[in-house]
Amino acid sequence: MSSAIIRSSQLRNEDAMSKQLDKALSLEVAQTIKSKSKKPFDNAYKAALATTGASYVQGFLVAVGKPFRPLEHAWIEVDDKIIDPNLPHIKKNTEDLLYFPAQSIPVKKLKSIIEESQEDYPEDDPLPIYGNAPYEYYGDVMLGDKAYLQAYQAAEAKCKELNQRIVDSN
Repeated sequence: MSSAIIRSSQLRNEDAMSKQLDKALSLEVAQTIKSKSKKPFDNAYKAALATTGASYVQGFLVAVGKPFRPLEHAWIEVDDKIIDPNLPHIKKNTEDLLYFPAQSIPVKKLKSIIEESQEDYPEDDPLPIYGNAPYEYYGDVMLGDKAYLQAYQAAEAKCKELNQRIVDSN
């Protein structure tokens, strides 16, 4: 594992959750990079390259309601701000969005990983990035290392908590 990739297990949970989504900057960055629907990893990659001081972050997005499960997602972070270039395509109230980081990759390291992936596996999309094996199962899929699994489990628990209110009210 590269020391330049910060795993969620290295982040204190309250630190990760204390970062706030910057809606205005998210929309501005999305427009700048011409954000595309259903391309969260590509959008975050382009945003990281276009934003000074950004780190590319992969993890999970949770919201109240459908699809009633965590979504694998990517965004960027600058200082204490979450900038989500996918925001124009997310049809949810921004106050209801919760981000669970699995890994944070500085831009220099991100470029290196992408270049290496394109050289080694030119037929495969280099994104998302899952880190080093061994991989863990989350849900019925095996993707990502232990930090990815921990981020998924935290997101899944929060998703169940949030959506239980909907179930209870019906």
